Amino acid sequence: MKNILYIGNKLNNKNSNLSSICVLGPRLEQEGYTLRYASTYPNKIIRMLDMLWHCFKYRNSTDIVIIDTYSTLNFYYVLVTSQLCRILKLKYVTSLNGGNLPMRLKNNPRLCRVIFAHAYKLVSPSVYLKEAFKAHGYQKVTYIPNSLNMENYKFHIKDFQEVKLLWVRSFASIYNPKLAVKLLKILQDSGIPTRLCMVGPDSDGTMETVKQLAENLKVEVTITGKLPKEEWIALSKDYNVFINTTNFDNMPVSVIEAMALGLPVVSTNVGGMPYLIEDGKDGLLVEKNNVDAFVNAIKQLVQHPNKTQSMTINARKKVESFSWNLMKKQWMEILS
Repeated sequence: MKNILYIGNKLNNKNSNLSSICVLGPRLEQEGYTLRYASTYPNKIIRMLDMLWHCFKYRNSTDIVIIDTYSTLNFYYVLVTSQLCRILKLKYVTSLNGGNLPMRLKNNPRLCRVIFAHAYKLVSPSVYLKEAFKAHGYQKVTYIPNSLNMENYKFHIKDFQEVKLLWVRSFASIYNPKLAVKLLKILQDSGIPTRLCMVGPDSDGTMETVKQLAENLKVEVTITGKLPKEEWIALSKDYNVFINTTNFDNMPVSVIEAMALGLPVVSTNVGGMPYLIEDGKDGLLVEKNNVDAFVNAIKQLVQHPNKTQSMTINARKKVESFSWNLMKKQWMEILS
């Protein structure tokens, strides 16, 4: 088996959810690959220097480099590490994770070409990003969805005597968590018994804003903070609607997990979401930042339980095709 250097934000702290490097890396290890990782340092400058040092230090014992690629500050980590890989003649694969990467392609075409035109392979977890890159002239993009170990996700049929909303994401402004609180307020004011649980780390201070909004609106919101995956999966049994309020997205694992668990999903119709969810068949899609559209969608779920159950069954069938046992074959082809 090959030696892999995996470059990304391997941060497991209270302010971030697990990134791709923390999920894909261990799975590849289980398949027999030898992996080294960079980087775990919380300081951004030290983290970048550590990434570069790993590339240089292990240049002679690395067969291929995987670089997690996002659209925000991480983009510049990718820029510098990919160019060092070129100098050192190391093959690198960019794992495309950022939902806003199409804006990078549009606004920074030269920097993108420096990175992506010289990559050995580009791997996208969504058809959305694959098509966006193809539109900008990048043809060698392989679609490999974010995968699950399906045996960890027990499917539950839900009832709707009460609306129990579950939101799972980092508290960050781009994910628009305040919309969830506004939604709770409107549903309660319209006479629908509703409660809301929000799970995730505080990435940019937005959690305090959400708490203040709940206080101002006089609604009670359960905010757990970051939970280990097995804990929020256990928690999900007590909820019956999963809401994804984000303004930008790619193909979030939390939504795929909700579909696997039997939670009907109401999501904003942004980024990769329409490539994951077929509106009305395996979930509901609404306009971003539109509280009324979310309310109407949830009422639709409650008022038509048989149709809702059919959607959740369809969703489960769809994400079963994202099983790691299937996806690992595609990764092994890339790495060979």
